[in-house]
Amino acid sequence: MENERKIPAHVSIIMDGNGRWAAQRGKERTYGHVEGTKRVPEIVAECASQGIKYVSFYTFSEENWNRPKEEVKFLMELMWKSMHEKVDEMMRQGVRFLILGNRERLNPLLRTYVEEVEKMTASNTTVTAILFLSYSGQWDILQAAKKLAREAAGNPSVLSSLDDMQPSDFSKYLVTSGVPDPDLIIRTSGEQRISNYLLWQGAYSEFYFTDTLWPDFKEENLREALEEYYRRDRRYGKVK
Repeated sequence: MENERKIPAHVSIIMDGNGRWAAQRGKERTYGHVEGTKRVPEIVAECASQGIKYVSFYTFSEENWNRPKEEVKFLMELMWKSMHEKVDEMMRQGVRFLILGNRERLNPLLRTYVEEVEKMTASNTTVTAILFLSYSGQWDILQAAKKLAREAAGNPSVLSSLDDMQPSDFSKYLVTSGVPDPDLIIRTSGEQRISNYLLWQGAYSEFYFTDTLWPDFKEENLREALEEYYRRDRRYGKVK
């Protein structure tokens, strides 16, 4: 049964395959990262044209800090350069920009610039583009539990109400508080795993896997994923 073409509120993408794409062309991994970065504004614009209000990208995981230092340094510099080059375009297109993740691990200069761009684009309403940076699902759940524990320790009323806590209550402690859970999670490059991404928020997400490497993922590939999503019958554990 087609999903009544209900537009997803939030589409999230696990961008995978930059290194393999570069290797196929006899290039360094960094070449693939640069090319992959070009796809992000294209996909954001296509989501906006489709009426999707939130689009997010798994940009850099907590585990990615274990990569070679030179690659990590390159990726952080590429992040800053890309934001600097695209901020005017984001303003023209009405894109609200957010970074979600463990900001404490970011370079202070990058962290400050991220905050500036977030403030500049805060009133934009066409589409919200989220980069999950220094993020992992386990880290997010753990930091939420710690936040709740600290709050409960200082407020007996919170402690006494724990038995009545619902998943939606706990979600408020996640870094994604205020952001709808992803309706559709797309992973490129043929890999079929979640890689510690949005473990709580993706509980009822639809998944779409494609062999296309991220630097080759274009607007038509997104439209194909959306067509597949519309054919899904989302029951959330219920029976229609």
